[in-house]
Amino acid sequence: MNSGSSSGGGGGGGGAVDSKVETIARVAQWRIDNFGPCAYRRSDPFKIGIWNWYLSIEKNRYMYIRLYPEPCRVSKEQPPLANFVIRVSSSSGSTARRPPYVFAVQDRLLRTSEDFVWPIDSTFHGRFIIDVEFLDLKISPLNGGEACTIWTSEGMMQSVSNSNSLRCLSRMLGEGLHADVTISTTGGMLKAHKAVLSASSPVFESMFLHNLKEKESSTIVIEDMSLDACSTLLSYIYGTMKQEDFWKHRLSLLAAANKYDIADLKNCCEDSLLEDISSNNVLERLQEAWLYQLNKLKKGCLMYLIDFGKIYDLREEINTFFRHADRELMVEMVQEVLTVWKPL
Repeated sequence: MNSGSSSGGGGGGGGAVDSKVETIARVAQWRIDNFGPCAYRRSDPFKIGIWNWYLSIEKNRYMYIRLYPEPCRVSKEQPPLANFVIRVSSSSGSTARRPPYVFAVQDRLLRTSEDFVWPIDSTFHGRFIIDVEFLDLKISPLNGGEACTIWTSEGMMQSVSNSNSLRCLSRMLGEGLHADVTISTTGGMLKAHKAVLSASSPVFESMFLHNLKEKESSTIVIEDMSLDACSTLLSYIYGTMKQEDFWKHRLSLLAAANKYDIADLKNCCEDSLLEDISSNNVLERLQEAWLYQLNKLKKGCLMYLIDFGKIYDLREEINTFFRHADRELMVEMVQEVLTVWKPL
Protein backbone atom coordinates (compact mmCIF):
# COMPACT_ATOMS: atom_id res chain seq x y z
CA MET A 1 0.00 0.00 0.00
CA ASN A 2 1.23 3.45 -0.90
CA SER A 3 0.30 6.13 1.62
CA GLY A 4 1.29 9.62 2.70
CA SER A 5 2.24 12.76 0.87
CA SER A 6 3.93 12.81 -2.48
CA SER A 7 7.47 14.10 -2.75
CA GLY A 8 9.24 16.32 -5.26
CA GLY A 9 8.71 19.86 -6.44
CA GLY A 10 5.53 21.12 -8.07
CA GLY A 11 5.47 22.83 -11.44
CA GLY A 12 3.56 25.50 -13.24
CA GLY A 13 3.25 28.02 -10.45
CA GLY A 14 1.86 25.83 -7.63
CA GLY A 15 2.91 26.62 -4.09
CA ALA A 16 4.58 24.00 -1.92
CA VAL A 17 1.39 23.22 -0.01
CA ASP A 18 -0.99 23.52 -2.94
CA SER A 19 1.04 21.12 -5.07
CA LYS A 20 1.10 18.21 -2.63
CA VAL A 21 -0.96 15.12 -3.40
CA GLU A 22 -1.97 12.77 -0.60
CA THR A 23 -2.21 9.06 -1.45
CA ILE A 24 -3.64 6.03 0.28
CA ALA A 25 -3.87 2.60 -1.37
CA ARG A 26 -5.06 3.36 -4.95
CA VAL A 27 -6.54 6.79 -4.24
CA ALA A 28 -4.86 10.17 -4.77
CA GLN A 29 -6.28 13.46 -3.47
CA TRP A 30 -5.16 16.94 -4.43
CA ARG A 31 -6.54 19.84 -2.35
CA ILE A 32 -6.45 23.21 -4.07
CA ASP A 33 -6.69 26.03 -1.53
CA ASN A 34 -6.50 29.01 -3.83
CA PHE A 35 -7.19 28.96 -7.55
CA GLY A 36 -7.92 32.16 -9.43
CA PRO A 37 -10.13 32.84 -12.46
CA CYS A 38 -7.38 32.23 -15.03
CA ALA A 39 -4.41 30.09 -14.03
CA TYR A 40 -2.44 26.90 -14.49
CA ARG A 41 -1.17 24.60 -11.82
CA ARG A 42 0.52 21.20 -11.73
CA SER A 43 0.79 18.87 -8.77
CA ASP A 44 3.88 17.30 -7.33
CA PRO A 45 4.51 13.78 -8.66
CA PHE A 46 2.76 11.02 -6.73
CA LYS A 47 3.23 7.28 -7.03
CA ILE A 48 0.43 4.80 -7.72
CA GLY A 49 1.44 1.38 -8.99
CA ILE A 50 4.83 1.44 -10.73
CA TRP A 51 4.43 4.93 -12.21
CA ASN A 52 4.80 8.47 -10.91
CA TRP A 53 1.79 10.60 -11.86
CA TYR A 54 0.87 14.25 -12.29
CA LEU A 55 -2.42 16.11 -12.08
CA SER A 56 -2.73 19.53 -13.65
CA ILE A 57 -5.41 22.24 -13.90
CA GLU A 58 -5.75 24.82 -16.62
CA LYS A 59 -8.50 27.42 -16.59
CA ASN A 60 -9.71 29.88 -19.22
CA ARG A 61 -13.19 29.44 -20.71
CA TYR A 62 -13.30 25.94 -19.22
CA MET A 63 -11.40 24.20 -16.49
CA TYR A 64 -9.27 21.38 -17.90
CA ILE A 65 -8.12 18.52 -15.66
CA ARG A 66 -5.26 16.37 -16.89
CA LEU A 67 -3.88 13.11 -15.50
CA TYR A 68 -0.71 11.62 -16.95
CA PRO A 69 2.35 9.56 -15.99
CA GLU A 70 5.69 11.19 -15.46
CA PRO A 71 7.73 11.03 -18.70
CA CYS A 72 10.39 8.34 -18.20
CA ARG A 73 11.60 5.06 -19.65
CA VAL A 74 8.91 2.99 -17.90
CA SER A 75 6.01 5.15 -19.08
CA LYS A 76 7.45 5.20 -22.60
CA GLU A 77 8.14 1.47 -22.93
CA GLN A 78 5.22 0.23 -20.84
CA PRO A 79 2.56 2.94 -20.61
CA PRO A 80 -0.32 2.30 -18.20
CA LEU A 81 -3.74 1.20 -19.38
CA ALA A 82 -5.89 2.78 -16.67
CA ASN A 83 -9.38 2.32 -15.27
CA PHE A 84 -10.15 5.13 -12.84
CA VAL A 85 -12.78 7.47 -11.43
CA ILE A 86 -11.91 11.15 -11.15
CA ARG A 87 -13.95 13.57 -9.07
CA VAL A 88 -13.83 17.35 -8.59
CA SER A 89 -15.72 18.78 -5.61
CA SER A 90 -15.81 21.89 -3.44
CA SER A 91 -13.79 21.55 -0.25
CA SER A 92 -15.51 21.77 3.13
CA GLY A 93 -14.31 25.35 3.59
CA SER A 94 -15.71 26.59 0.29
CA THR A 95 -18.55 29.11 0.45
CA ALA A 96 -20.19 27.72 -2.69
CA ARG A 97 -21.06 24.06 -2.29
CA ARG A 98 -22.17 22.21 -5.41
CA PRO A 99 -22.57 18.63 -6.57
CA PRO A 100 -19.24 17.08 -7.54
CA TYR A 101 -18.21 16.46 -11.11
CA VAL A 102 -17.50 12.74 -11.57
CA PHE A 103 -16.02 11.03 -14.61
CA ALA A 104 -15.37 7.27 -14.95
CA VAL A 105 -12.68 6.20 -17.42
CA GLN A 106 -12.12 2.66 -18.71
CA ASP A 107 -9.03 1.24 -20.43
CA ARG A 108 -7.47 4.58 -21.28
CA LEU A 109 -3.88 4.36 -22.51
CA LEU A 110 -1.98 7.18 -20.84
CA ARG A 111 1.34 8.25 -22.34
CA THR A 112 1.35 12.06 -22.31
CA SER A 113 -0.59 14.98 -20.86
CA GLU A 114 -2.78 14.97 -23.99
CA ASP A 115 -4.20 11.48 -23.47
CA PHE A 116 -6.64 12.45 -20.72
CA VAL A 117 -8.01 16.00 -20.81
CA TRP A 118 -11.32 16.57 -19.00
CA PRO A 119 -13.12 19.89 -19.51
CA ILE A 120 -15.59 20.88 -16.77
CA ASP A 121 -17.53 23.96 -15.69
CA SER A 122 -15.15 26.89 -15.30
CA THR A 123 -17.02 28.40 -12.34
CA PHE A 124 -14.92 26.43 -9.84
CA HIS A 125 -12.65 28.77 -7.95
CA GLY A 126 -11.23 29.15 -4.47
CA ARG A 127 -10.90 25.85 -2.61
CA PHE A 128 -11.75 22.48 -4.12
CA ILE A 129 -10.55 18.86 -4.23
CA ILE A 130 -9.56 16.55 -7.06
CA ASP A 131 -9.80 12.82 -6.25
CA VAL A 132 -8.54 10.03 -8.47
CA GLU A 133 -9.29 6.42 -7.58
CA PHE A 134 -7.52 3.86 -9.76
CA LEU A 135 -9.77 0.83 -10.16
CA ASP A 136 -7.14 -1.03 -12.18
CA LEU A 137 -3.81 -0.41 -13.84
CA LYS A 138 -2.70 -2.72 -16.62
CA ILE A 139 0.64 -3.05 -18.33
CA SER A 140 1.66 -4.69 -21.59
CA PRO A 141 4.63 -7.10 -21.56
CA LEU A 142 7.80 -5.76 -23.21
CA ASN A 143 7.77 -8.64 -25.69
CA GLY A 144 4.15 -8.00 -26.65
CA GLY A 145 0.97 -9.75 -25.70
CA GLU A 146 -2.20 -8.89 -23.82
CA ALA A 147 -2.08 -6.25 -21.10
CA CYS A 148 -2.38 -7.61 -17.58
CA THR A 149 -3.08 -5.99 -14.23
CA ILE A 150 -0.19 -4.96 -12.01
CA TRP A 151 -2.28 -5.68 -8.94
CA THR A 152 -2.54 -9.44 -9.07
CA SER A 153 -2.50 -10.53 -5.47
CA GLU A 154 -1.36 -14.00 -6.48
CA GLY A 155 1.81 -12.57 -8.04
CA MET A 156 2.46 -10.37 -5.01
CA MET A 157 2.12 -13.27 -2.59
CA GLN A 158 4.32 -15.43 -4.78
CA SER A 159 7.02 -12.76 -4.71
CA VAL A 160 6.80 -12.44 -0.93
CA SER A 161 6.87 -16.21 -0.54
CA ASN A 162 9.92 -16.55 -2.79
CA SER A 163 11.80 -13.81 -0.93
CA ASN A 164 11.05 -15.43 2.41
CA SER A 165 12.16 -18.85 1.17
CA LEU A 166 15.45 -17.41 -0.06
CA ARG A 167 16.06 -15.71 3.29
CA CYS A 168 15.47 -19.01 5.08
CA LEU A 169 17.77 -20.94 2.74
CA SER A 170 20.42 -18.25 3.12
CA ARG A 171 20.33 -18.63 6.90
CA MET A 172 20.46 -22.43 6.62
CA LEU A 173 23.60 -22.23 4.50
CA GLY A 174 25.30 -19.29 6.18
CA GLU A 175 24.71 -20.42 9.77
CA GLY A 176 24.73 -24.18 9.13
CA LEU A 177 21.28 -24.56 10.72
CA HIS A 178 20.67 -28.29 11.31
CA ALA A 179 23.27 -29.18 8.67
CA ASP A 180 23.53 -32.95 8.26
CA VAL A 181 26.20 -33.43 5.59
CA THR A 182 29.81 -32.30 5.22
CA ILE A 183 31.41 -31.50 1.87
CA SER A 184 35.17 -32.05 1.81
CA THR A 185 37.08 -30.04 -0.81
CA THR A 186 40.79 -29.57 -1.52
CA GLY A 187 40.77 -26.38 0.55
CA GLY A 188 38.50 -27.20 3.48
CA MET A 189 35.07 -28.30 4.68
CA LEU A 190 31.58 -26.97 4.03
CA LYS A 191 28.29 -27.78 5.76
CA ALA A 192 25.07 -28.47 3.85
CA HIS A 193 21.74 -30.29 4.02
CA LYS A 194 20.96 -33.63 2.41
CA ALA A 195 17.39 -32.64 1.54
CA VAL A 196 18.43 -29.45 -0.26
CA LEU A 197 21.22 -31.17 -2.19
CA SER A 198 18.92 -34.05 -3.13
CA ALA A 199 16.23 -31.68 -4.40
CA SER A 200 18.76 -29.93 -6.64
CA SER A 201 20.57 -32.93 -8.10
CA PRO A 202 19.55 -36.51 -8.88
CA VAL A 203 23.19 -37.53 -8.36
CA PHE A 204 23.21 -36.18 -4.80
CA GLU A 205 19.82 -37.78 -4.21
CA SER A 206 21.15 -41.16 -5.33
CA MET A 207 24.07 -40.87 -2.89
CA PHE A 208 21.72 -40.61 0.08
CA LEU A 209 19.11 -43.08 -1.14
CA HIS A 210 21.41 -46.03 -1.64
CA ASN A 211 23.95 -47.64 0.63
CA LEU A 212 26.87 -45.63 -0.64
CA LYS A 213 29.75 -44.28 1.45
CA GLU A 214 28.24 -40.77 1.33
CA LYS A 215 25.10 -42.02 3.07
CA GLU A 216 27.01 -43.89 5.75
CA SER A 217 29.55 -41.15 6.52
CA SER A 218 27.35 -38.11 5.74
CA THR A 219 30.37 -36.75 3.86
CA ILE A 220 30.74 -35.91 0.18
CA VAL A 221 34.33 -35.71 -1.08
CA ILE A 222 34.74 -33.26 -3.98
CA GLU A 223 38.41 -33.27 -4.92
CA ASP A 224 38.06 -31.51 -8.27
CA MET A 225 36.78 -28.19 -6.92
CA SER A 226 38.40 -25.53 -4.76
CA LEU A 227 36.78 -24.44 -1.54
CA ASP A 228 35.65 -21.13 -3.10
CA ALA A 229 34.25 -22.80 -6.22
CA CYS A 230 32.36 -25.38 -4.17
CA SER A 231 31.04 -22.63 -1.93
CA THR A 232 29.74 -20.87 -5.05
CA LEU A 233 28.08 -24.11 -6.17
CA LEU A 234 26.28 -24.32 -2.82
CA SER A 235 25.26 -20.66 -3.04
CA TYR A 236 23.67 -21.42 -6.41
CA ILE A 237 21.78 -24.39 -4.99
CA TYR A 238 20.58 -22.34 -2.00
CA GLY A 239 19.67 -19.32 -4.14
CA THR A 240 22.25 -16.90 -2.72
CA MET A 241 24.88 -16.80 -5.47
CA LYS A 242 26.46 -13.47 -6.42
CA GLN A 243 27.07 -12.61 -10.07
CA GLU A 244 30.77 -11.93 -9.55
CA ASP A 245 31.26 -15.36 -7.93
CA PHE A 246 29.47 -17.07 -10.80
CA TRP A 247 31.65 -15.24 -13.33
CA LYS A 248 34.83 -16.15 -11.45
CA HIS A 249 34.04 -19.86 -11.09
CA ARG A 250 31.83 -20.60 -14.09
CA LEU A 251 34.20 -23.20 -15.62
CA SER A 252 34.30 -25.13 -12.36
CA LEU A 253 30.54 -24.71 -12.03
CA LEU A 254 30.07 -26.08 -15.54
CA ALA A 255 32.05 -29.19 -14.68
CA ALA A 256 30.10 -29.62 -11.44
CA ALA A 257 26.75 -29.05 -13.15
CA ASN A 258 27.63 -31.75 -15.68
CA LYS A 259 28.91 -34.15 -13.00
CA TYR A 260 25.93 -33.73 -10.66
CA ASP A 261 23.29 -33.31 -13.39
CA ILE A 262 22.17 -29.78 -12.47
CA ALA A 263 20.63 -28.84 -15.80
CA ASP A 264 19.69 -25.21 -15.08
CA LEU A 265 23.19 -24.35 -13.89
CA LYS A 266 24.70 -26.07 -16.91
CA ASN A 267 22.51 -23.96 -19.22
CA CYS A 268 23.47 -20.77 -17.38
CA CYS A 269 27.15 -21.57 -17.76
CA GLU A 270 26.76 -22.32 -21.46
CA ASP A 271 24.94 -19.02 -22.09
CA SER A 272 27.59 -17.12 -20.14
CA LEU A 273 30.50 -18.73 -21.98
CA LEU A 274 28.81 -17.99 -25.29
CA GLU A 275 28.60 -14.28 -24.48
CA ASP A 276 32.33 -13.55 -24.41
CA ILE A 277 33.91 -15.76 -27.07
CA SER A 278 37.14 -14.22 -28.34
CA SER A 279 40.29 -15.21 -30.20
CA ASN A 280 41.97 -15.81 -26.86
CA ASN A 281 39.47 -18.42 -25.66
CA VAL A 282 37.50 -19.77 -28.62
CA LEU A 283 39.48 -23.00 -28.96
CA GLU A 284 39.27 -23.66 -25.23
CA ARG A 285 35.52 -22.99 -25.36
CA LEU A 286 35.16 -25.31 -28.33
CA GLN A 287 36.88 -28.09 -26.39
CA GLU A 288 34.61 -27.48 -23.39
CA ALA A 289 31.54 -27.48 -25.63
CA TRP A 290 32.59 -30.85 -27.02
CA LEU A 291 33.45 -32.30 -23.61
CA TYR A 292 30.16 -31.28 -21.96
CA GLN A 293 27.94 -31.65 -25.04
CA LEU A 294 27.04 -27.97 -25.23
CA ASN A 295 25.62 -27.74 -28.74
CA LYS A 296 24.79 -24.04 -28.61
CA LEU A 297 28.30 -23.13 -27.46
CA LYS A 298 29.87 -25.45 -30.03
CA LYS A 299 27.83 -23.87 -32.82
CA GLY A 300 28.80 -20.40 -31.63
CA CYS A 301 32.51 -21.26 -31.58
CA LEU A 302 32.42 -22.80 -35.05
CA MET A 303 30.54 -19.80 -36.39
CA TYR A 304 33.11 -17.45 -34.83
CA LEU A 305 36.01 -19.41 -36.30
CA ILE A 306 34.67 -20.29 -39.73
CA ASP A 307 31.71 -18.11 -40.72
CA PHE A 308 33.44 -14.99 -39.42
CA GLY A 309 36.88 -16.07 -40.66
CA LYS A 310 38.66 -15.80 -37.29
CA ILE A 311 40.36 -19.13 -38.00
CA TYR A 312 42.91 -17.24 -40.13
CA ASP A 313 44.07 -15.32 -37.04
CA LEU A 314 44.80 -18.55 -35.15
CA ARG A 315 46.93 -20.60 -37.52
CA GLU A 316 49.51 -21.71 -34.95
CA GLU A 317 46.91 -22.29 -32.25
CA ILE A 318 44.80 -24.35 -34.67
CA ASN A 319 47.77 -26.61 -35.45
CA THR A 320 48.30 -27.29 -31.76
CA PHE A 321 44.56 -27.77 -31.23
CA PHE A 322 44.31 -30.35 -34.01
CA ARG A 323 47.17 -32.38 -32.53
CA HIS A 324 45.21 -32.88 -29.30
CA ALA A 325 41.56 -32.55 -30.31
CA ASP A 326 39.09 -35.41 -30.42
CA ARG A 327 38.92 -37.02 -33.84
CA GLU A 328 35.14 -36.62 -34.11
CA LEU A 329 35.42 -32.93 -33.27
CA MET A 330 38.05 -32.47 -36.01
CA VAL A 331 35.76 -34.19 -38.53
CA GLU A 332 32.89 -31.91 -37.53
CA MET A 333 35.09 -28.83 -37.93
CA VAL A 334 36.18 -29.95 -41.41
CA GLN A 335 32.55 -30.56 -42.40
CA GLU A 336 31.66 -27.08 -41.18
CA VAL A 337 34.48 -25.60 -43.26
CA LEU A 338 33.30 -27.46 -46.36
CA THR A 339 29.74 -26.25 -45.79
CA VAL A 340 30.78 -22.61 -45.50
CA TRP A 341 33.23 -22.74 -48.38
CA LYS A 342 30.96 -24.74 -50.66
CA PRO A 343 31.11 -23.09 -54.12
CA LEU A 344 27.94 -21.33 -55.26
